[in-house]
Amino acid sequence: GSQFVSEAFYSFCQKTEKIEHERIPVKSPNKNAYIESFHSILERECFQYHCFESYEQAYREVDAFIRFYNTQRIHGCLEDWPPQTYLQLCLSGEIQPEKIAL
Repeated sequence: GSQFVSEAFYSFCQKTEKIEHERIPVKSPNKNAYIESFHSILERECFQYHCFESYEQAYREVDAFIRFYNTQRIHGCLEDWPPQTYLQLCLSGEIQPEKIAL
């Protein structure tokens, strides 16, 4: 949408948060598979278990789930390690990172 090409959005991402906002080409859903998979897991393992009564409650639960997802939940594609642990093992040289098709 238009929000993703706005100067305010670009400035927030690049200058304020120091992140690169990556876009996929139109009509290429296969390039969106990783985030779609995450959204499916978020829906199945978080949203379906909670009935949020406020924005604050939703924020807390989703934040807690994302922290769990990154630090404790095992991922089969990461040799059954949580992402944070997998990254630490790769950076220390204890394991070799898997190649991901782009």
